[in-house]
Formats: sequence, C-alpha cells, structure tokens
Amino acid sequence: MKISTYKRISKAYITVGTIFGAWFSPIITGILISVLRITVGVGRILDIIFFPSAINKSLKKPVMIVGNPRSGTTFLHRYLVKSGMGAGSQLWQMLYPSILLQKMIKPFLPLLEKISPTRHHSTAAHKTSLQSVETDDAALFFRFIDGFFLYGFILSWTKENLFNWVDPLVRNTSDRDYNWMESIWLRNQFMAGNDRTVGKLFSLSANLPRFLERFPDSKILYISRDPLAVIPSGLSLVTGVLDKRFGFWTLSEQKRSHFINRLYHGLVQLLLRFHSDWTAGNIDKSKVMIVPFDRMMSDFDTLMNEILEFIEHSPSEELKKDILATAEKQRSFESKHKYDLDKFGLTAEQIQSDCAPIYETFINSTNRN
Repeated sequence: MKISTYKRISKAYITVGTIFGAWFSPIITGILISVLRITVGVGRILDIIFFPSAINKSLKKPVMIVGNPRSGTTFLHRYLVKSGMGAGSQLWQMLYPSILLQKMIKPFLPLLEKISPTRHHSTAAHKTSLQSVETDDAALFFRFIDGFFLYGFILSWTKENLFNWVDPLVRNTSDRDYNWMESIWLRNQFMAGNDRTVGKLFSLSANLPRFLERFPDSKILYISRDPLAVIPSGLSLVTGVLDKRFGFWTLSEQKRSHFINRLYHGLVQLLLRFHSDWTAGNIDKSKVMIVPFDRMMSDFDTLMNEILEFIEHSPSEELKKDILATAEKQRSFESKHKYDLDKFGLTAEQIQSDCAPIYETFINSTNRN
C-alpha cells in the first residue's frame, strides 16, 4: 500500500480545516516546513563534505526504549541520557538534523523557544522544550508528515478509518524510517561526543522484529504499565495539546467521541501488536528486557543495576550514588495525575477487556512473581 506525501498532506490539511476551521494557519505552517526542508537538505549535503567521519559509519549497539506514551518511557529515556549512557535526540535536533545547522542555530535556541510548538504541550507529566530529550517518533513526523504522530493528532479525526495508513502490517515504511533515524542518531552522537545512542520510539511496539533485523546488536527496554493508567494518560496527553491549540473540549461531543474512540483504538493496538510479536516468538527475547513500571517506582536501584548489566554499561561511582538517590525520590513520589474515564467515555471494564492479553502476560504475571 502506497500513500504519497501529497495525499497525506492534503488529507491532513482538509481534516484540520474541516474540524477546527483553521484553513489559513496550516498554509503558513506548510510554507515554513518547506523552507525548513530545503535548508536541512542543504545542511545535510554540507555535512557530508565537512563532517564525513561523523556520518560515514553504522550505528553500534543502540539502546531503544519502547512502550506506549505515558508508560514511563520519558523518565527512563532522559535518565539514561543524562547519566551519559548514550546520546539522545533533543527536539530541536530532530527539527534541524544537520551538524552544520545545529552548530549555527544553537546560540539562538533561547529565542526559538518563544515560538516553539512545545508551548502547546501539557507540562503535567514532564517539561517539554526544544532542548528536551524527546521521542524520536517526532523526527519521522517532521521529515515525512507520516507515522503514528500523524494518526494520533490528525488522521484520527477523519470520517473513514485511516489506521491502515500507519499500520506496518499494511504499509511498512521501516526501511525509509530507519535510514532516516540512523542518519539523525549518528549526527547527534557526534554533537554529544558519544559513541552510543539511547533512543525512544513508541512506534516500535508495532514493528519491533523489523527494527531488530536492521539493528541486530540493539538492546530494547520495553516498559510495561497497567493499561488502566496508560490509556487515559495517553488520551490526556493528545487531547491536552489539541485543547491548547484548537480548544478540543469546546468541540461538540460527537466530534470529541469520534476522535477519542479512534485514538483509543490506536493506543490499544500498540499494546497488542507488541504482545502478539512477543508471544508468537517473532522477537528475539535475549535482546529485549521487560521493564515493569511499578519497579521503576518502588525498586529503581535494583532495576537499574539489571538494566546496566543488560545494556552492558559499567557504572561509575558517581552514577551508583545517583541511582540510590533517585530510587529514594521514586519511592516517595506520588503522582498528581487523576484521570476520569467518564471524561473519555471509557470504563475500566472496557479497557481491561480490550487489553486482556496484556494483563495476562505482563501485568498479572509480574504481580504474581
């Protein structure tokens, strides 16, 4: 199945205009994106000339954090990057994936923050800015106007169900996507002065076997959390952004329900696709470590020691002390996030039923152990 860039952009534009009545601002955004793409293209060509040693090589032993949005992936991702275990992708680096451009733009980042689209992002879960380490899925959206970001924020509004546009079982874009991501990760390693990448791709939940074929020496950390917490939190994340930008909760109940039902289906599918590959033996389990969210909160120090051994990283004495200090903070942390399932038209019984395989394989089995 082939969906052209023109078709994706056209569908996105018509959808935003129809649903939110925003017909002019997306045109301005499109012009800015076009200028950005040309600028980035020139910058990347110059990278080949000025920084050949940084990009003329292959990615080695990347660490990838995988899991649904709001399952604890951002916390672990940022902790590993902050602790020097690898280079992570900051949001501005995904917008400007060129070494030359990044060296030129870096002094102006404080000014760019003021007009950054991250101002529409809710800070309830974690701070987001151009200089924050973020999910690498954003890079795929910026480059191709495609992927689960496109579906989650825009295509879920369409009358027809377009999940197959981003479903790797129907339309597999992994070769395109992984080529692009590797080119970004190598540049970010160079900028960070690190020879290893720590990335985060929630979309890998639906296509992990292909990623492991492409990067066979990868180490995957899959974070498993109770869907009763993950699903409403994920819905809150997306609707929060849409509410700040377009006034989501002022729309008619019919429009809101249509969108939420589509997005809910997508979030559940991410969980079930990983489970299907895991239980069917499609994933080399020696390359994947299941990281229970509850252990990140209650047993962080022991868990981190297991993670360090799994990713083959020798901790310094300073890191060992920081892990212990972080473990104390995690044990005393109390989330302020309370989600009303009725607000999203959901029930606990529905989520538990739709995600029954997840509970059986990852949640209840972990609790029994």
